Amino acid sequence: MTNGFVFATDPMLPPHGLKGAVYAIGNFDGLHLGHRAVIKRAISLAEEKAAPSALLTFEPHPADFFTGRPVVFRLTPPQEKAAICERLGLTGLVLIRFDASLAAMSAEDFIARILVDRLGVAAVVVGWDFHFGKGRSGSPTTLAEAGLRYGFGVEIVAKVEDEAGAVSSSAIRKALERGDLAAAAAGLGRNYSVSGQVISGQRLGRTLGVPTANIALESTNRLAHGIYAVVARVDGRAFPAVASFGTRPTVDDGPPLLEVHLLDFDGDLYGREMEVEFIERIRDELKFDSIPALVAEMTRDKARAREILAEKR
Repeated sequence: MTNGFVFATDPMLPPHGLKGAVYAIGNFDGLHLGHRAVIKRAISLAEEKAAPSALLTFEPHPADFFTGRPVVFRLTPPQEKAAICERLGLTGLVLIRFDASLAAMSAEDFIARILVDRLGVAAVVVGWDFHFGKGRSGSPTTLAEAGLRYGFGVEIVAKVEDEAGAVSSSAIRKALERGDLAAAAAGLGRNYSVSGQVISGQRLGRTLGVPTANIALESTNRLAHGIYAVVARVDGRAFPAVASFGTRPTVDDGPPLLEVHLLDFDGDLYGREMEVEFIERIRDELKFDSIPALVAEMTRDKARAREILAEKR
């Protein structure tokens, strides 16, 4: 992120440069096409008012808070969300901690204490299905009525649909769980991607002639296990690659791990940050009878990934 983008968390409220901004409010997991319609209107309205534009969202996801543990398959963790917000042209992202205090706060108190007193919103933009406050008692109508009392603008963005129906984070998660990258990309408006630090592994891939960069995804990531043609980005450079996400049943049947083999790279990536963009699913994760059989299939996977990526270029 650049120095001009503001990524603020609770202790920093009111955030520097974002008091009096036009805020898009919601969970915005995935920043899909429906979310982008809200953000686009917030940016446009901010330009009309000569005000900053920002996203106001919550961490952890409310469902994780009420369950007491991570349960939501997160499409965009906070850092990824901030990076996308900056690319979309927002001035900043304000992340409010969703805790017992916030969960117990009434819709009216949220408006008065957070939106008016702490943020001094010039206007808010929300989706048609936005709810907030204790028991989800607040609605877009609640916001509109409060806007008249407190003097801030309120705009409500209509439902966005694709060929499968209403675009939603839950529909995108389900698509990824069944390995349907095309359906997920249709809702997201971009290919699904993940980011993480490359960690050390058993180095088995190197001994088999297929060195991999390993990334431990969040435990709640439920992307369908299998082999994928991907693009890996490291330090601003993009590399064609083939990735395996799964438990490695032929080798050790361990916890799910993302293993990425860069097709045109030979170097050490340990400790580096990598973004992996998923282009197409090649096959299911399989258990082979022998290591040579696994290596033979991996060779075919590499060739297929190269073909797919050349076609998509």
